[in-house]
Amino acid sequence: MEQMIEQNSAASLAGKLIHMPVEGMHCGNCASRLQAALEKVPGLEKIHVELALERAHFAAPDAGTVRAAEAAVTSAGYAVPHQVVQLDIDGMHCGNCASRVETALNAVPGVLSASVNAASESARIEVAEGVVQIRDLIAAVEGAGYKAFPPKSADTGTGVQATAEAERSRALGRDMALLAGAVLLTLPLVLPMAAMPFGFSMHLPAWFQFALAAPVQVLVGWRFYRGAYSALRHGAANMDVLVSLGTSAAFFYSLAVTLSASGGPLYFEASAVVLTLVLAGKLLEARAKRGASAAVRALMDLRPRVAVKIDENGIEQEVPVDALEVGDRILVRPGGRIPADGVIRAGAGEIDEALVTGESVPVARAEGDRVIEGAINGTGRLEIEVAAIGADTTLARVIRLVEQAQAGKAPVQRLVDRVAAVFVPVVLVIAVVTFGGWLFTGADLATALSAGVAVLVIACPCALGLATPAALVAGTGSAARAGILIKDIEALEHLARVDTIVFDKTGTLTEGKPKVVSMRAFDMGEQELLMLTVSLVGSSEHPLSRAIRAHAGEACPTGKLTDFRNIAGAGVAGRVDGTEVAVGKPAWLRENGIDITQADTILSELSERAETPVVVAAGGRLAGVFGLADTLREGAADAVRELRAQGVEPVLMSGDAAAVARAIGARAGIEKIAADMKPEDKAQEVARLGRDGRHPAMVGDGVNDAAALAAADVGIAMGSGTDVAMEAASVTLMRPEPLLVPAAREIARQTARTIRQNLFWAFAYNVIGIPLAAFGLLSPAFAGGAMALSSVTVVGNALRLTRWKPGMNKS
Repeated sequence: MEQMIEQNSAASLAGKLIHMPVEGMHCGNCASRLQAALEKVPGLEKIHVELALERAHFAAPDAGTVRAAEAAVTSAGYAVPHQVVQLDIDGMHCGNCASRVETALNAVPGVLSASVNAASESARIEVAEGVVQIRDLIAAVEGAGYKAFPPKSADTGTGVQATAEAERSRALGRDMALLAGAVLLTLPLVLPMAAMPFGFSMHLPAWFQFALAAPVQVLVGWRFYRGAYSALRHGAANMDVLVSLGTSAAFFYSLAVTLSASGGPLYFEASAVVLTLVLAGKLLEARAKRGASAAVRALMDLRPRVAVKIDENGIEQEVPVDALEVGDRILVRPGGRIPADGVIRAGAGEIDEALVTGESVPVARAEGDRVIEGAINGTGRLEIEVAAIGADTTLARVIRLVEQAQAGKAPVQRLVDRVAAVFVPVVLVIAVVTFGGWLFTGADLATALSAGVAVLVIACPCALGLATPAALVAGTGSAARAGILIKDIEALEHLARVDTIVFDKTGTLTEGKPKVVSMRAFDMGEQELLMLTVSLVGSSEHPLSRAIRAHAGEACPTGKLTDFRNIAGAGVAGRVDGTEVAVGKPAWLRENGIDITQADTILSELSERAETPVVVAAGGRLAGVFGLADTLREGAADAVRELRAQGVEPVLMSGDAAAVARAIGARAGIEKIAADMKPEDKAQEVARLGRDGRHPAMVGDGVNDAAALAAADVGIAMGSGTDVAMEAASVTLMRPEPLLVPAAREIARQTARTIRQNLFWAFAYNVIGIPLAAFGLLSPAFAGGAMALSSVTVVGNALRLTRWKPGMNKS
């Protein structure tokens, strides 16, 4: 069977024979169940499930049937591994173009979903892993009349994936030269019209007008003719169809008048002006779109091409970055970029991480500290052990998340896409009706033609297609530069509506680095108490455990630990040298039958001082009490004030005692406090807020608060940029700065507001412009200018978001 699959693999897609990988099959019964499930899918043929290869083989007539098969696999209790592929798309002009590419990609068997963004000129395709090759996707895009390239972010140093960017730069240069020539040829045609209001009457000979307009019609118009042909060949219509029809009607009507020598009105200037203005608008739009997507390109440019590797003999050698492996030792000199995530093994210095984490000032890093790819080494000579390479580095994950967000679609954009799909055919009908209506009312051919052409030209749907993606690209890009990663468009929409923000205490509002400030032993010496406690908490990574270990010091002796148990949100237990030891919250020890009455006075004193108590029991008896204190993060109180100014209610949830939580809440300015909460309690409380009609967000560390993050409308993970669980939350803050929380909500609100503004202006241009053109109140030349201006308006409005920084536009 395996040999047959190998022989047919090259032609599998062409024959629509699909080899779909399946996870979760363990026995022959699993294969039989899956076989039965697939046999119920209409349209599937030649079904065979191969347990050894963990694959389902079948023939499918179309991509929709493949998706139905994938759904059947999932419903049967198994999984089809997914893979996300990014492509850069070249040649798109409007929302209709994006819809055509999307349709072509979704028609490829094995594609589960495709989302195309006209502003970032990219496509995000989710495929069944191993079923679809990138070449199949590129072929589908090219079949729709466009070009596709693997994105620059996928470049591994060979430079192959940079083709798209290089091609766009060359095309931009060619178009700039073409525009300059078009302007020189069009100006003489426009000057007589411009001179008429001042009493100057100038009439250029008809053949001279033709000589000026013809090169513009051929050279500039060619791109629109080519796009129109490609669209019509695939049964679609886009802005190229409108521009081609409008300008061709004006040009060839004028040519016919010239050849007949009838002396009728000429519209050579209209066709030339429209083409020149539309080209100028497209160039402005292209430059603006590049500005909107500058954040991702800036992140991509952080990746060094080469690294200095130190071999086992200490010899330094320059190698390509993609040749590095985990465990290699590399050298980074002062001023150099760090080529991979790693740990400093020798040296120290100030590291500039601004473009990755948004940290405005360099941070000190020394031996044992982690560093991230793309950061700049300021002063010291660093020897770094590589810890992550390629797609696993922090920078690669940041780029992946930003691209994922920018490739998404808001629900309103899906509605716009449906409108755009029928927009051009409707406009063609309006243009024909306008032309016929003018003739029917007795107008001459020239007047009817002018009105019809004006309708075609002003109605180009470029602005409509760019309204949402341009704002999304600019907004998420600015957020990324500030160290705020918004995972997808749904997270952005939810974040803009948030009215309640729940903060975890430790590591979020506080530094998360508590210190032991008091200790009391009962019925044993302090050294014995420390030995028992450190022996047990040495296997725990809780911040309180780390604080106790730091207080005891590395020289503290330890006993033999067995039967270690971690009870989430309560404490740890185990046997140290055969003695049962428990370390944790006072309430937990009481629940387990430990009498800690002797410590009640001490516990009250700790509460008054806002210290967190950790009680130790040994052999079923009270052994000691530690008092630990954490400090409020800088900016926490300011963040709470900004949230209140935005109309958001802050809430503090903590697993600490009520007195400790109230003390931290008072310092931060939070009145609503929930204390003594286990992780599941936090999740239940966040879910209750949602049921009560609130729109809650949860701010935590992305690990211990995973359940609460998932229960919230928006989960916000706060981290340091290296250990943050970026895939675990809807929004990730790349550095532990509380002020980024109100900043994240503000950029979400501004992006949502800009999308609404752009859609208003895009629709307004057409709603106002089309009737004016139909009634003969707009000339074709003016319509061309207005159409170009509409695209520039919405992209320019979106570009305002690129200037956003945290702290701007406080409300």
